Amino acid sequence: MDNVIALNTNLSVNTFGDMPESINFGVVFEPSKAPLKKYVVNDKTGDCLDTVGNTFNCASHPEFFGRVQDTMIEELAVPDLEGATCTYSVARNTAWALMDISLPSVKVGIRTKTGFQTDVSWRAVALHGIDGSCSNQVYFGGIEYFCSNGQISGEYDRIKRKNTSGFVLDYFIKELSVARERFYEHCNRLQTWADKGTRSWEVKRMLEELITSKSKAVNMYNLYCDEVAVRGDNVYSLYSAMTNYSTYNDDRNGFNLRNTGHDTQAVSMWNREHEVAKWISSPQFGQLAA
Repeated sequence: MDNVIALNTNLSVNTFGDMPESINFGVVFEPSKAPLKKYVVNDKTGDCLDTVGNTFNCASHPEFFGRVQDTMIEELAVPDLEGATCTYSVARNTAWALMDISLPSVKVGIRTKTGFQTDVSWRAVALHGIDGSCSNQVYFGGIEYFCSNGQISGEYDRIKRKNTSGFVLDYFIKELSVARERFYEHCNRLQTWADKGTRSWEVKRMLEELITSKSKAVNMYNLYCDEVAVRGDNVYSLYSAMTNYSTYNDDRNGFNLRNTGHDTQAVSMWNREHEVAKWISSPQFGQLAA
């Protein structure tokens, strides 16, 4: 079953005990009966989580996430960390985990011509897998206060390293030094979209070209119309509809996830964020926003 645990974790007081119990365990490996394979085992419960190759190695979730937090604490200014919170999501029987860090003190206001105003705050997302399903990854983006929609800016904001090579902190520190400026650039682009007017028929046609599923395109257009009622006729309303799709999966937006019984809901929602990043990088969206 998918497991999402929200924590109010102050990063200036960083202990593994602040992480949810579901991921707060060590990893051990045991031989399997299959040649060239071994079991990944939760050292607290003794549960076998998956089978991996003999050469596979990884840190535990607390070790990896703690390392990311420690580096942010060391490298960022104290005011940047004020009020920081973490949300954890897990999948694949706790073998896959995501840590979503919100930094509300680093924020930019966005205002539309209708007078609607909201703040977008800085965000960092770390992914970790102990079953070989996910390499060590950190992304940067933003979170809108008005609707809590998450935003990742694109592939250029990603740090990715294989588990076998470990998480290279020097590279992460270097990326941190430029990620904040990229966040401000992203917010400038959002303001440009808020200033750019749209016509409903153009948005409808663009979505039909961009989204291969007809029903999905219709649902997205309807969601855009809902956003227009709040934010006005502009590109930012379309972007907000897209990030709503990647943030929620229930009757609030009509994009419910099917329960496949395979414990992958958190992974599916993360994949939606990548889908949105791909949409806004498309020629169709670029032409509308130009």
